[in-house]
Amino acid sequence: MDKNTITGLILIVVVLIGFSYFSRPDKDQQALQNQYSDSMQIEQQKKALEAEAELRVRQDASLSASHLDSTSIYYNVSKGEEKSYTLENDVATFTLSNKGGVITSAILKKYNGQDAKPVEFYRTKDTSLNFVFFNGKETINTRNLYFTPVNVTPESMTMRMQVDAESYIDFNYSIQPNSYMVDFTIQAVNMEGKLSKSVNSVDIEWSDKVHQIEKGYTFENRYSTLTYHTTEDDTNEVSGTGVEKEDIEERLDWVACKNQFFSAVLIANQSFQANATLTSTPETKESGYLKKFTANLKTFFDPTGAEKTSMQFYFGPNKYNRLANLDSKLSDGRDLELHQLVPLGWSILRWVNRFFTIPLFDLLSNLGFSMGIVLLLMTVIVKLVVFPFTLKSYMSSAKMRVLKPQIQVINDKYPKKEDAMKKQQETSTLYKKYGVSPLGGCLPMLIQWPIFIALFMFVPTAIELRQQGFLWATDLSTYDDLISWNTDIMFIGNHISLFCLLFSVTNIINSVFMMKQQDTGQAMPGMKIMTYAMPVMFIFILNDYAAGLNYYYLVSTLTSIFIMLGMRHFIKDHEILAKLEANKKDPTQIKQSGLMARMAALQEEQADIAKKKKKK
Repeated sequence: MDKNTITGLILIVVVLIGFSYFSRPDKDQQALQNQYSDSMQIEQQKKALEAEAELRVRQDASLSASHLDSTSIYYNVSKGEEKSYTLENDVATFTLSNKGGVITSAILKKYNGQDAKPVEFYRTKDTSLNFVFFNGKETINTRNLYFTPVNVTPESMTMRMQVDAESYIDFNYSIQPNSYMVDFTIQAVNMEGKLSKSVNSVDIEWSDKVHQIEKGYTFENRYSTLTYHTTEDDTNEVSGTGVEKEDIEERLDWVACKNQFFSAVLIANQSFQANATLTSTPETKESGYLKKFTANLKTFFDPTGAEKTSMQFYFGPNKYNRLANLDSKLSDGRDLELHQLVPLGWSILRWVNRFFTIPLFDLLSNLGFSMGIVLLLMTVIVKLVVFPFTLKSYMSSAKMRVLKPQIQVINDKYPKKEDAMKKQQETSTLYKKYGVSPLGGCLPMLIQWPIFIALFMFVPTAIELRQQGFLWATDLSTYDDLISWNTDIMFIGNHISLFCLLFSVTNIINSVFMMKQQDTGQAMPGMKIMTYAMPVMFIFILNDYAAGLNYYYLVSTLTSIFIMLGMRHFIKDHEILAKLEANKKDPTQIKQSGLMARMAALQEEQADIAKKKKKK
């Protein structure tokens, strides 16, 4: 990249910044825009709340009447006292309520909240699960009806809606040891005449108001999504800064109310029917909540009771290997791709994380090292894997550096702009004689980027780093605010992540080493600006990111500096120049890349065209 290219890039950036500055609205216009934006957001949220209230009124209308009308066949189950019951194994405790007959709480024993107590990520006061049945005269909403627990054991329970002595609907629950999965079935018994025979489905209304569990609000909010998987093996999510509603036309396998590290998933073994409606509504940061998710679903139901409605719940961690292994434990053996709940990036990035990063991370973790040491060892191993590409990039830059005096002679020979073509041809000829490619260092560097970016996606979602301390960081899954203050500052917030700050400083040092290696400090002053500007930008970009990620980048940058110093010590410039001179004397030793050959041919073609034009 020459001086003119760098200057052009800088001018483009300056023009964009200048255009943004001078085209921005004045204070009055900005005030009007802000007022309009605020009013639109308030109106949008108001409409969403009104629609939700209206829906609730419609759903409760028939049951309200049955509560007052003793002639209703469901009158005896519309009265009662709410009580709680539990299912428990060695990893989780699930609370069920006799009002509605559903799971209302999930406590995970092996994960703690910020209060150092087992985390309750699915809470009674924040959730609602309603099943809607029909009998032609009434709409039966189970959330307002009382069930009777029968066949109760620590691992299983039946919640029974006893309509009369012989007629009832059973909600059957069971759990397995060391499992976050709850098997769930619905079955009608002797409900002829009490349920409509023509309706072979049950409506499901599920909502979860996701509360903040982690220290870092920004990331937890970003990763909190209403995620779903279609029967066509497509995983998508409903999430946004505003109210977002989607009507899904395909059949669905599962729907998940997900936050950064935990998910509540509802799986339909007979699949959810098409035209499901999913809604995500943001909550204010001050409320202690992130988003409210609602899902209106429909699945198979046999009113005669001949066949059960079979579903499963997953209330547990977003841990890749556990989720990937769940498919083999599903009752019908389907591959539901529940591991997609862990966002590892798209395409090649997910592939790198799935087949390289996670196996390496698990291998080192199983050796008993702390998470800080695991990340350190990962850094060293990754650097060893990409070292051949690093060495090739270094050698390419070193060759360019030792040839710089000869390049300078050519530049002095053709100082005029009209001689640019001649200068380019002679420079290309020089490179060709010595077997040097100006782009030789670019491809090796590009090959390393997928690993670099893949780790950028992996670390913030690795639940293994959650609440794991190292050095001054108490939790590697969120920012380390060793330096903090009370009020928010624009673009930076109320803290400085020390690992982020150290990474930025070491990045400047590394960039200085790179500039000396390329010996471009005087030739490209624009590069100096970028050298110091990028680390400053990292402070604003990565300040809220996981301390584990900034620590990894810090160690990686320090390792790069040591590798650079080592190569400068063991690989001498005079030896490189001597080898290039030998290549010049013996052209058979030169291995020219296909790209360089094509570039040389293109330059020769341009030169011929220029000569023809000159003759004319």
